[in-house]
Amino acid sequence: MFTALRRASNRLSARLIHPRAPKAGTLTLTRKRIYILPTRAGLLYAVVLVAMLVGAINYDLALGHALVFLLASLALVSMVHTHKNLQNLSLRAQESPPVHAGEMASFHFLVHAPEARPALEWSVAQEDVPMLPSPPPQIQHLPADTEAHLYLNVAAPRRGWLTLPRLRVGTRYPLGLFYAWSYPWPAARCLIYPRALFSPLPPGQPFGAGGTGPSKEGDEDFAGLRERQNADSPRHIAWKAAARDGGERPLLVKLFAGGAQEELWLDWAATEWLADDVETRLSYLTGWVLSAEDAGCAYGLRLPDANFAPAHGMGHQRRCLEALALTGLADRGSAA
Repeated sequence: MFTALRRASNRLSARLIHPRAPKAGTLTLTRKRIYILPTRAGLLYAVVLVAMLVGAINYDLALGHALVFLLASLALVSMVHTHKNLQNLSLRAQESPPVHAGEMASFHFLVHAPEARPALEWSVAQEDVPMLPSPPPQIQHLPADTEAHLYLNVAAPRRGWLTLPRLRVGTRYPLGLFYAWSYPWPAARCLIYPRALFSPLPPGQPFGAGGTGPSKEGDEDFAGLRERQNADSPRHIAWKAAARDGGERPLLVKLFAGGAQEELWLDWAATEWLADDVETRLSYLTGWVLSAEDAGCAYGLRLPDANFAPAHGMGHQRRCLEALALTGLADRGSAA
């Protein structure tokens, strides 16, 4: 019965009091946004105090009355400290790294309080995501007047933008007789890439056969060095030359010649024989992008609503995966 009462109180406070949309910027918990109820231990404590008071009255024990009132005042003081443990707590959302569907998205926050706040319990509000598994509350001990990092994991079942659900922060400090909680809801979202399914890469084409890249760089004979560009793979960096320069000059990249480098086109139409539904085809394209980047070859991407010229590097991979994540979705906001 007590559990049902607290769940009903949580739903009522979350739906009627708090805003129904996330807010940007820094959120600060004021006393009007903090709620408190006795725990099971607190109710048992109250029952014991009542029994002690009845015994003291029945046997006319002055010391018994003093002990009951002392313990009752201790409970009231602990209630004040439990409520104050959340007051003036500030929360600010940071950028969250993308993950693939089926993984756990990690939302990053900076938490600050003017005084030390021990035993904070952070979790995702269960009433907002009833169909998704939620990890147990994360316990945080916040130092005084210091910004602490907080990472909360939320299940990411599908691709696209995952908006941060409403959070719940609670505390039972110091005695566990009362539980205080609040529902901060900072504006944050995480981009979810499609689930990666791996299959053999499609055959490549020599540069010039429908491609746009140069035909002089290959992968057989060393041809010299040039300054590194953002799209260059880290595996081609001349680390020995960088060590000799002591980090005072830009990184250099090895050039190769003597072979015909191939470009790889990852085409939406080429996935028809792999699957019929859109999500599975996007998953195979995602696997191709990851495999092509690992192989260090130049690859392009053709989608129904976007095309990317052949290139390689982490920046090119990120752009391709973002396009795959947002293909066919109404919300195509930038991940930057």
